[in-house]
Amino acid sequence: MDYYVIGERELVLGFSLAGVQGQAVTSREEALDAFNRMTGQLSAKANIAAQDRPKVLILTEEVSDMLSKEVLDWQMGGASPLIVEVQGLSGHIAGRKTLTDSIREAIGIQV
Repeated sequence: MDYYVIGERELVLGFSLAGVQGQAVTSREEALDAFNRMTGQLSAKANIAAQDRPKVLILTEEVSDMLSKEVLDWQMGGASPLIVEVQGLSGHIAGRKTLTDSIREAIGIQV
């Protein structure tokens, strides 16, 4: 599996039409369970096999906010899968930097 999405039901359905598997979540507990399974952080019995884990884990901004500590710890560890955040159905969350904003800030280009 190359990609896996965790987010709202409609968004997961949309990704499934493009062949991307995922799990719809409505609470922090559901999101944390899905995140831990896809990153291999549960007990060995509950984990999916390492070769079956996604290479890219797509999270909506809302899910990323629910799991902010876990996501940050995972990203700082530099492990696979790569975590990518996308806007949810309600649009961009005010006050959050977009990927484009972060890139512009990092390379110092203002357009």
